[in-house]
Amino acid sequence: MFVPSHYREPDSSWMADLIHNNPLALAVINGSADDGPFATHLPVIPDPRMTGAWSEDLVGATLLGHMNKANPHWRALETGNVILLAFTGPHAYVSPTVYEVTPAAPTWNFTSVHVRGVVETIDSLEETLGVVRATALAFEARFGDGWDQSESIDYFRKIVPGVGAFRVTVTGAQGMFKLSQEQPAEVRERVRRSFSGRECGRHRETAEYMSRLPRTAP
Repeated sequence: MFVPSHYREPDSSWMADLIHNNPLALAVINGSADDGPFATHLPVIPDPRMTGAWSEDLVGATLLGHMNKANPHWRALETGNVILLAFTGPHAYVSPTVYEVTPAAPTWNFTSVHVRGVVETIDSLEETLGVVRATALAFEARFGDGWDQSESIDYFRKIVPGVGAFRVTVTGAQGMFKLSQEQPAEVRERVRRSFSGRECGRHRETAEYMSRLPRTAP
């Protein structure tokens, strides 16, 4: 991912926050010359076995994902493959009317993190069950209403044979937080206020990221 210097995250916590808050990743592998690349949207969580804070560039962190074994992507996925996980965060269209200057051009503010890593496919049904359970626990705690999965374990065991789980060891990550940093501080603030006043949650979330930027001119 090409990231101009002024769109890089101020510190690595931005990347970790975006991954935690937007865990539906686009997983991409090259595939073979005949099949071409494979891309699948799937949920990804930090490996619960991982202890301590993530490193500044996320290198060495481990992530867990799973997909339907009927997906040709799974059949092409092998231990040792290099994988790209693209996480997309809040984003919104910027109308030139907000700038209150002429000439001006429209643009799109967005946030994204691309994670590269090495795949380890998981063969054990029990470990695959563990990935499914850990994923459900993580998302229920963060986004749900306190659902208790204990009465659904037998159901999980029935569906797990059709689930392909894998672990990714991160080898590199890049974050792009395009939030009007190229604009003068007063214009950037107008964009932020415009977003924060919208009913659309995506706009308000983008405004929250903008409010975290250093309040200096480009």
